[in-house]
Amino acid sequence: MKHTSILFASAAICALPGIAQQERTNNYRTTTEEGIIESIANIEKKTDKFNLFLDMHGSFNLDWNGSHFNEAKFKMNQLRIEAKGNINDWLSYRYRQRLNKGDSQNGYRDNVLNSIDIAGIGINLDKWSFFLGKQCAAYGGIEFDMNPIEIYQYSDMVDYMSNFMSGVNVAYNFTPRQQLQFQVLNAYNDSSREMYGNYTKAKIPLLYTVNWNGNFNDVYKTRWSASFMNETKGEHMWYFALGNDFNISDKVQAYFDWLYTREGVDRKGIITSIVQPDGWESTTGYKTAKTDIMSFILHLNYRFHPAWNIFAKAMAENEGVYKTHEQEGAPGHIVEAGRYRTAWGYVGGIEYYPLKDRNLHFFAAYVGRTYKYSDRAKVYGADDYSTNQFSVGFIWHMPVF
Repeated sequence: MKHTSILFASAAICALPGIAQQERTNNYRTTTEEGIIESIANIEKKTDKFNLFLDMHGSFNLDWNGSHFNEAKFKMNQLRIEAKGNINDWLSYRYRQRLNKGDSQNGYRDNVLNSIDIAGIGINLDKWSFFLGKQCAAYGGIEFDMNPIEIYQYSDMVDYMSNFMSGVNVAYNFTPRQQLQFQVLNAYNDSSREMYGNYTKAKIPLLYTVNWNGNFNDVYKTRWSASFMNETKGEHMWYFALGNDFNISDKVQAYFDWLYTREGVDRKGIITSIVQPDGWESTTGYKTAKTDIMSFILHLNYRFHPAWNIFAKAMAENEGVYKTHEQEGAPGHIVEAGRYRTAWGYVGGIEYYPLKDRNLHFFAAYVGRTYKYSDRAKVYGADDYSTNQFSVGFIWHMPVF
């Protein structure tokens, strides 16, 4: 009976919502009880200053190519730790690090571990806001801006992209629902030699991005951008993204991304791997030049129940060379302009969200990829192929503190 009374009293204290009610309990507190309750109150006040999350995407995968079964395995696809908070009404911070991907080496230019995605401070001044430090490039596109743990399979365009660099982001909210961003970041994650080959290094290797984020009554949202990068001396990268999010109804949501990149030197290395199958490091010493990729992504969600969602995604990409040129480091070898590969992707599955905060969900998903090579690519020995994967697992943006 004594233990029951103590438990009842403790529950009552924890449930008291008002200041007056709290004051009425003061006469019954011991010194120890006072300290505990005040400590809990202080922790609650600090939660906005320090929030810690563990991002996990784990699954059991079955992989096969065409009709040939490869393997079955358990895999932690994504594992990140993230801390963020608001120190006051104008100063904030954010830190996120990959725990299962990336190496422990310092970045070539910023002296930050390559496994760290984000590390910096935010400053909010009325309509203006700034983020200083390592951050994600504001390349645009709805899918690109999502938490990586939510993505079952990226398009080649995004999958091969290096997008966490140090610099500064300036945002201006010219209305509560319309924002412009301007960003300047380092272009190199590694040395120019490691990223591009023996091309002459750019003296100002920076990335410049302009981004428009629009919200039209939460029915239609945009994330459009244009980016320019100095790759090597005289060679540049252009990148454009039109991300469109549609909230069709309470149950149906979709997004459509159009992405295009034109690279003076093949930063992603996709075309280089086709026309130099033995590796550019040991053959020409230069990556291939004048490459481009156009990507289309369509994703649909149907939440037929508050806790259940069916999803489907289709991707299509054309990857090629936009200008005929002589391969650097291989005199007489001409790389013809045109399409070299078409990549198709298809993803579908079902998700179950058992918690009201929707941070955790379990899933069953299928991911298929098909690669078709043109005749000009097959000259180099390329051959069509497909990959398939069926996965069951969980995704959790877990609030630790």
